[in-house]
Amino acid sequence: MPDESGPKTECESQKMSRFERFFNCVLNTDQFLEKKADVVLIKLVNVLRYMFILIMMTYLAFCLVSLGHKLFASMIAQGVLDFASIKTILTDGLFVLIVLAIVKTLFIRNGFDYAVTFLEITFVVLVRKMILLETDPSETWLLLVLGGTSALFFVLIVYIHILRKKDAGEKAA
Repeated sequence: MPDESGPKTECESQKMSRFERFFNCVLNTDQFLEKKADVVLIKLVNVLRYMFILIMMTYLAFCLVSLGHKLFASMIAQGVLDFASIKTILTDGLFVLIVLAIVKTLFIRNGFDYAVTFLEITFVVLVRKMILLETDPSETWLLLVLGGTSALFFVLIVYIHILRKKDAGEKAA
């Protein structure tokens, strides 16, 4: 009497050895995971990405408010700012600029633009580091290397922007 329990799966219907049935079932499971699980995982990663973007935008807003508060509080307390206050506000402003650039990179989909933006971030980080370093004779070599590196990055950034404008002009023509 035939079994009427329903259609058999490929693993059950074919007469195969246990070894073949096992790997056939594993292959079917792998194909299922490739089709379904990839989509689910990509959606999960996108949700987490947008949550991270929201957290970073909130952090950026707090950084901007803090910088504005520090600037106005210093100006009210001192009137004309001294060098130490200006240096502190400048380094805080550069930090906010770094955070802003990082948040901007979260929206970039083009790999080239992503790389150029990180080059710009690195330039700002180097400039901030040079501002924070004390002018000590023992730090002369470090300042020279950081200055040369930041100058090289600046030249690369300007060169890339010039190439982009030239490329955009050729595409428009």
